[in-house]
Amino acid sequence: MRRRDLLGIFAGTIGGIGSALRTNVAVANDIWGAAHNYPSGWGPPGEVPKWEAYPEYRVGNFSGGFERMFGHRKIAAGPTGTQFKVSPEEIKYRWRGSTKTVADYLVSWPVTAMLIARNGRIFHEAYLMGRRPNMRFQSWSMAKSVTSILVGAALDRRLIGSLDDVPQDYVESLRGTLHGQIPMRHLLNMSSGADVDHDRDTGKIDVPCILGLPSARTIGTDLERVVHEWRGMHEPPGQRYNYNELCALTMGMVLRSVSKTSLSEFAQERLWKPLGAQTDAMWLTDSLGREYNCVGFAATLRDWARLAQMIAQRGQIDGRRVVSEKWIENCATHGPQDRQVAFGSMRPDMGYKNFFWHPKPAGKWLMMNGAHGQRVLIDRATETILVQLAVSQEGQWQSELFNLFEAATTI
Repeated sequence: MRRRDLLGIFAGTIGGIGSALRTNVAVANDIWGAAHNYPSGWGPPGEVPKWEAYPEYRVGNFSGGFERMFGHRKIAAGPTGTQFKVSPEEIKYRWRGSTKTVADYLVSWPVTAMLIARNGRIFHEAYLMGRRPNMRFQSWSMAKSVTSILVGAALDRRLIGSLDDVPQDYVESLRGTLHGQIPMRHLLNMSSGADVDHDRDTGKIDVPCILGLPSARTIGTDLERVVHEWRGMHEPPGQRYNYNELCALTMGMVLRSVSKTSLSEFAQERLWKPLGAQTDAMWLTDSLGREYNCVGFAATLRDWARLAQMIAQRGQIDGRRVVSEKWIENCATHGPQDRQVAFGSMRPDMGYKNFFWHPKPAGKWLMMNGAHGQRVLIDRATETILVQLAVSQEGQWQSELFNLFEAATTI
């Protein structure tokens, strides 16, 4: 094993921000596959092929490996990327009675990349566990928030008339189905009323939609068939927050129908190019080439930051309008039909709206949230943003991350 892999992680190499070699228990114990140069694939030979269950494969799979395992579509960047200015700032925060730095945080948790910025000025940028700036990092469920921005773009262009419309108004194949008759605002708010349990029904959704059977991974997957055939209503729409993948998948079907193209092509023209993304993104698909838009969007760290910056700046970046300010405000506020997902109602410490999470009341912060520690945090008052890519969500890291981000907003 190389000394770097045995003893530490490499952080902050871009633009003179600096670097540090620090002890990291997870890496020292080789939980994440450092001894084998962070492999990617379905898992060890002879074992059941899985996409996230083997920790030593997560680093490699979450930063490029999935593209070799699944069908996917490319989302091309434009000719000119939105520029960042590297301007390092020391960020100190309080945690459990101690004053800590970003470097302290990064050696405490299994983070693969982090960027903190405001208005194009990068305060801190770090790549760890052998990751590099040109790598695309998986979103997991942060892809739902990307889907939300595309819904806003469709509304801006009147491809969708109203969130009170139902999907079957736009997708003929959904006519008469359960999800075809749920108002889109309740799909966006995870309040569909459908009898879906995120934990109980994972195998009923992931396997036929994207994974395929263990004996034939990715073969014969069809996400639209799963949406079409889902039956069972637990309660009327709009009554209760109930997180599940089918809400986002249904909205993906609407977007493909109204744009008359793939979700990736729509994202390329209406999001990625006007955003000034510097590198091509990609989206995982089922066997028929349909984007699994509840997860599976991948982009470089800086392009995730560009997306966050655009949201922080209320839908525009470098003077280019990407999505309307009206849509960003819609994502940050709750009306009478959204009370079930308002901060304190959805959960005592959290709210939700249009596939965005609300860690603070009144939409002060917006958060993109993905499994295994993927996070984008946006402070709307100061326009500060933070992107974290990671390989595990175990432990009290999110509370500490919120303290770190709060300190960053005061710079």
